Amino acid sequence: MRTLCAVALLTIFASVNASAADDKAAAPAAKNSQQSQMTTCQAQATEKKLESKARQDYVNNCLKAKPVAEEKPKNKMAECNTKTKGMKKEEADKVRAECMKG
Repeated sequence: MRTLCAVALLTIFASVNASAADDKAAAPAAKNSQQSQMTTCQAQATEKKLESKARQDYVNNCLKAKPVAEEKPKNKMAECNTKTKGMKKEEADKVRAECMKG
């Protein structure tokens, strides 16, 4: 009976360790963005020669700041129409055709 319990405990321990190893392997990818952001904020605070409370406040606000969202890309037709705005019809048709190819 003791042997059976010992084997069961070892099996559970081994599966928990394997699970923890998988979690640790996935964690660095998630941490890297936070760590790189922290490094960037710290570097900016150093450039500004901030110290003490001012530095801490700056870094905290820097970490809370959300990245600026990139402008949503327009569809190809809208981009081509924007390029041809103000042109005569024949000229605009040629430019639009070239734009749609590229």
